[in-house]
Amino acid sequence: MLFAIVAIDRPGRLDLRLKTRPKHLAYLAKSKKKVRAAGALTDEAGAPVGSMLIVECKTLAEADKLIAGDPYTKAGVFESVTVRPWKHTVGTGLPELVP
Repeated sequence: MLFAIVAIDRPGRLDLRLKTRPKHLAYLAKSKKKVRAAGALTDEAGAPVGSMLIVECKTLAEADKLIAGDPYTKAGVFESVTVRPWKHTVGTGLPELVP
């Protein structure tokens, strides 16, 4: 089952987000079989203000556990986190992006 996770950063936590980012990326890499897509939500200038993930988990509890273990969550980067079942309806998926 797919779940959409939307996490909004606490105001003033950009430095903490950037400091925690390597641990966050390593955590997602370890969970890559569950993470179908992930990336930062940004403001209009491109600065990160949150995160969005599409994850594949057996249950809502498993998706909740996945985001609870994220270093951003543990460090207190997020002000709010919403986890909802998500039904893929349109589109063929995300293309590979080259930085």
